Amino acid sequence: MTDSQDSAQPTQDAPREAASDAPQEAAPDASREAASDAPREAAPDASQDVASDAGQAVAAAPADGNPVAPAGARTAAHVVTPELIARLARGVVGSGSTTSHTPFTGEVLAELPESTPEDVAEAYERARKAQLAWARTPVRRRAAVLLRFHDLLVRRQSEVLDLIQVETGKTRLHAHEEVQEVCLTARHYGRKAPGYLGARRHTGAVPVLTKVTELRQPKGVIGLISPWNYPLSLSVGDSLPALAAGNALVMKPDTETALTALWARELLIEAGLPEGVWQIVLGEGPVVGPAVVQHADYVSFTGSTRTGREVAQRAAARLVGCSLELGGKNAMLVLRDADLDKAADGSVRACFSSAGQLCESIERLYVHTSIADAFLERFVARTKAMRLGTALAYGAEMGSMAGERQLATVVRHVDEAREKGAKVLTGGRARPDIGPYFYEPTILDGVEPPMAVCAEETFGPVVSIYRFTDEDEAVERANATPYGLNASVWTKDGRRGRAVAARLQAGTVNVNEGYGAAYGSVRAPLGGMGDSGLGRRHGAEGILKFTEAQTVAHQRLLPLGPAFGMTDEKYAAFMTRSLRAMKALRLR
Repeated sequence: MTDSQDSAQPTQDAPREAASDAPQEAAPDASREAASDAPREAAPDASQDVASDAGQAVAAAPADGNPVAPAGARTAAHVVTPELIARLARGVVGSGSTTSHTPFTGEVLAELPESTPEDVAEAYERARKAQLAWARTPVRRRAAVLLRFHDLLVRRQSEVLDLIQVETGKTRLHAHEEVQEVCLTARHYGRKAPGYLGARRHTGAVPVLTKVTELRQPKGVIGLISPWNYPLSLSVGDSLPALAAGNALVMKPDTETALTALWARELLIEAGLPEGVWQIVLGEGPVVGPAVVQHADYVSFTGSTRTGREVAQRAAARLVGCSLELGGKNAMLVLRDADLDKAADGSVRACFSSAGQLCESIERLYVHTSIADAFLERFVARTKAMRLGTALAYGAEMGSMAGERQLATVVRHVDEAREKGAKVLTGGRARPDIGPYFYEPTILDGVEPPMAVCAEETFGPVVSIYRFTDEDEAVERANATPYGLNASVWTKDGRRGRAVAARLQAGTVNVNEGYGAAYGSVRAPLGGMGDSGLGRRHGAEGILKFTEAQTVAHQRLLPLGPAFGMTDEKYAAFMTRSLRAMKALRLR
């Protein structure tokens, strides 16, 4: 995530995205960086043509702008009712009050309890009491909760799709990606957790005489700080393996998207999770974030690289582990033999899903010179045709940005690039006629250093085009970044694509897809290299990181020392012969 979006940072969970870049001490409020809980202000002047207050005229849609999908009859008020707020708010350990907002209009969405450091300490106390019994629950019974949750989520997905949309501003199809990922994760760990966590036999120091068993014990209480941009996937998706491993949770979701996390917690309790095992706290990043880290037995954080470093330092000072999914400046390579229509379709998904507010989004697109014009003709046409909208239904192809600060970052990057000579092939403007934080999907050509968009993570619907003449050059330029989260390669030759992928310094690389193929393959690890983070989610690593490995070694018959009257010298000679024999027998 960008350094302007991480609630585990100094900001307050507010305008979804943008904590300030000034150094901050406290950090972890996860929203990838900056969401502040303060009321959203109007979009910056640079991105507004006409005010869109209830009492003022709405800005006119530009004649050549992206089309607008029908708005639909239902609004945030139909989804977030006083009854729903009251019910879900009971899941927060908090004694104060804060508010969340919807990006579609910038208006207040819900008033929720706000937590203090003392409330966080209380949440940990509750979680520790509940964790003892949960850890004693057989792993198959814990895993069964995940499978029941899977079925409930599939059956009641329309409820959470509404919440995700009104809290993030994304389209319904992009919201559904979160349901897909969480269902895949629930099913995977619901089936595989007993195997991942089962006791394992190992060859001992002396074969036959030493019996060794590796056990997996839960860490205890996990402190989980999750961001606003994927409020279901990045809160529940990370919680499921931790819970299956026998841990309890104290989670700080971003306040702006807390209703989604609270709804998911309620559904897990319905599926059989003891209520005390998952505690939720809310509040400003500098206040609540450090308290979450302070009491945790392990920390899971998704957010900016800057804040991730602060989280890692705080965890290291306490000698507890952490996993961090951080920022990215992800690259796509379109090779000379790529299917141009498929590559253009895939680029739309890769660059503009969730309005580009996805850590795996593509922001740098490298195209072979021989096909660049033909590819761009297709890509630009598809991007111009994307329908923007606010409907709580399928149909729109891109939704709103999260808030004022992230919109300001996009405006700054695009305007500066334009001023310094880059060409806007499509987009490049805000759409206040649709909502205060809408910005058209934008393609830039001619981007060069020191333009900010060249190297800084934008985290919005903006992609820069670069041409290359050979694959070695493309790989070198794609790798010329401190980040290493995701990458994409397009070619008709699968073997060639996989070979190029292996040379890219990124935790995940998709061949002929932007991000979804790797992200949805939950049996395989997912995470970043370099400044993009530590640790992995998904697969064996995604659950074992929430455990402590314990070795139980049972020595039988003979001790590991002189016996039966052996002198030290004879014992050493005996062990020397044994070592040679074990090597000859290829024992490991």
